[in-house]
Amino acid sequence: MPLKLSPKLLGAFAAALLLPVVLPVLLPATLSQAEAQSNGVPIKLTASKVEANSNTGVLTATGNVRIDYPSRQIYATSAQAQYYSNEQRIVLSGNVNVEQAGNTLRAETVTYLIAEGRFVATPGAQSQVEAVYILPEAPNPEPRVDSNAQPASPAPLSIPAPPAELPAELGSISR
Repeated sequence: MPLKLSPKLLGAFAAALLLPVVLPVLLPATLSQAEAQSNGVPIKLTASKVEANSNTGVLTATGNVRIDYPSRQIYATSAQAQYYSNEQRIVLSGNVNVEQAGNTLRAETVTYLIAEGRFVATPGAQSQVEAVYILPEAPNPEPRVDSNAQPASPAPLSIPAPPAELPAELGSISR
């Protein structure tokens, strides 16, 4: 006796069977390039929705986007993210917050140029970009020399002793 499935159940079953086949076809360029660019260290992307276009090489994530890139100590959140695999760049938009090694960057839009390891931030209307950088201190900083500064205490003057005899034209020394 053949098994009868409702069209709705059949569609769900077909989707479950096809997902492992379709997903690698849709995402190979974007995911493999992202992993290759990070030297085999994965970039983890979490979002409410992710779409990939294998024709354009663009991966779009929307809704509570979080990016974890541990090999470069980058952690970011935004409303949306787009990964352009051909250009090796990630564009984060909507209340973007990026943290890297204790430094923070907040803006409406942040573009990360992967190959250069460089961020470009732009503010939203009527706002500014906020960046907080922690600067490392030098282990033994060199004392700063001010060319206009006077020494703290003047060096003592040394006055030479007069000679025993002066030239004849100057006269004699009376003691």
